[in-house]
Amino acid sequence: MRVLVVEDEKKVAGFIKKGLEEEGFVVDVAFDGKEGLTLALQRDYRVIVLDINLPGFDGLSVLAKLREKKVTIPVLLLTVRATIEDKVLGLDLGADDYLAKPFAFEELVARIRALSRRSPEAEPARLRIDDLELDPITRKAQRGGEQIELTAREYALLAYFMRNQGRVLSRTMIAEHVWGYDFDTETNVIDVYVNYLRKKIDSSREVKLIHTVRSIGYVMRAE
Repeated sequence: MRVLVVEDEKKVAGFIKKGLEEEGFVVDVAFDGKEGLTLALQRDYRVIVLDINLPGFDGLSVLAKLREKKVTIPVLLLTVRATIEDKVLGLDLGADDYLAKPFAFEELVARIRALSRRSPEAEPARLRIDDLELDPITRKAQRGGEQIELTAREYALLAYFMRNQGRVLSRTMIAEHVWGYDFDTETNVIDVYVNYLRKKIDSSREVKLIHTVRSIGYVMRAE
């Protein structure tokens, strides 16, 4: 699940990004309204976490521009102001939820998950290929009835493969969707994590699911 966080306080943004990544999200961060608007219009997100007090365009202006352009991605507004008038204004502009600062991180995650289920591109109840199943809600995987333990990054990578069965995914595509747009593509981290997944889901299995496409990347298919 890819999330955009637009927050000018770098410590807060870093805290949210780190915590969400540990929960299995792919997170892009923008530190001002202009950058946030650009990313929101260019990339596919399941949820946008948008601070109201931003340099450049403030959060409400960003929200209004997104809705004017018919962007329907769910938006969670963060604010230190939580008056009824502010909430009504934000909701009238097209916000889907509000969260006042300071907040409990567990509540932020719960609200993001709830909003993601409203997204037009919400996950199906379960992802399946051959005898491999992945539950996007619990983030639990099993193959042939055997439970597979996944780290947060392994889960994100496996979910991306399973959502794109039969499609050849380049390393650049994988980097952008699983690690974020600022990932250093010169490293071999992607290949390392693909090998981690192979050991967990393909090792000792007759039907292999993750296949290398020479000079391009990888594809998931049952063969």
